[in-house]
Amino acid sequence: MLKTTIIGASGYTGAELALLVTKHPELTLTGLYVSANSVDAGKAISELHGKLAGVTDMPVQPLTDPAAVAAECDVVFLATAHEVSHDLAPYFIDGGCQVFDLSGAYRVQSDSFYTTFYGFEHKYSDLLSNAVYGLAEWNEAEIKNTNMVAVAGCYPTASQLAIKPLVELNFLDLNQWPVISAVSGVSGAGRKASMVNSFCEVSLQPYGVFTHRHQPEIASHLGCDVIFTPHLGNFKRGILATITMKLAKGITEEQVEQAFVKAYKDKPAVRLKHQQMPRVQDVQFTPFCDIGWKVQGEHVIVASAIDNLLKGASTHAMQCLNIRNGFAPLTSLI
Repeated sequence: MLKTTIIGASGYTGAELALLVTKHPELTLTGLYVSANSVDAGKAISELHGKLAGVTDMPVQPLTDPAAVAAECDVVFLATAHEVSHDLAPYFIDGGCQVFDLSGAYRVQSDSFYTTFYGFEHKYSDLLSNAVYGLAEWNEAEIKNTNMVAVAGCYPTASQLAIKPLVELNFLDLNQWPVISAVSGVSGAGRKASMVNSFCEVSLQPYGVFTHRHQPEIASHLGCDVIFTPHLGNFKRGILATITMKLAKGITEEQVEQAFVKAYKDKPAVRLKHQQMPRVQDVQFTPFCDIGWKVQGEHVIVASAIDNLLKGASTHAMQCLNIRNGFAPLTSLI
């Protein structure tokens, strides 16, 4: 049994991870932690998240000595802010742990990326260069051979899973950049209340236009430029990404379908819709990404739907853990 710790356990993603760990036959939950000054420190996880009542009443502890925590676990999930993950990951790597970081702190191998888009200087270039990007369906071989997985972001997961099959086969005319329009539920803004994510204040609107940090993450790992416009929707959870792309000359609708089938025929967390477009309600509370597409003339429109807290975060991280340790990919997820 792998002794498993969650840092940032009181948030939405941390609670989902706690539930997944308790369901996993090869893991044992050994610690739940939050920052030392968190108002949640000392409370039972089941008090903070009622769905864990009867599952675990483990207390959420303040993290004061990360090196000591690292010495007591085999696996750590970092469901923490980017700067926090940046500082904590080296303690757990040095302690011999497997690290699955759900923040953006190790996703893009460029020091300048962090000063530009995250507002801090990256101090661990060696660890950054050795981190593996956790896009489970595409980076299995690399994930199997690392202790440092930077789990892909929620919007990047939905977007890349929809675009990569066509990019990899050179089926797109990339002189016209793929245009991604994506909508997320308010849980993507986190658990802490603010006017931004107050349900009574949320109305469907774009944000981060031309400036969102997920655009360079997507572009970096696709190997091509994209236009990315995120939107906040007035629903709790889920992401729907709709991508418009120009096909390379001569590429047919049949070839597009074959590209998706080839990419995902043995990937159980991706469901191809073929003749219909995906819906958010079909993926909420599931670990799946649903993908559908339509071709007309020289253009293809691909849509993908995920649960932002699951395939966009916690179940995706668990998929990466399963791959890393040779477990069935959907262990504890369904």
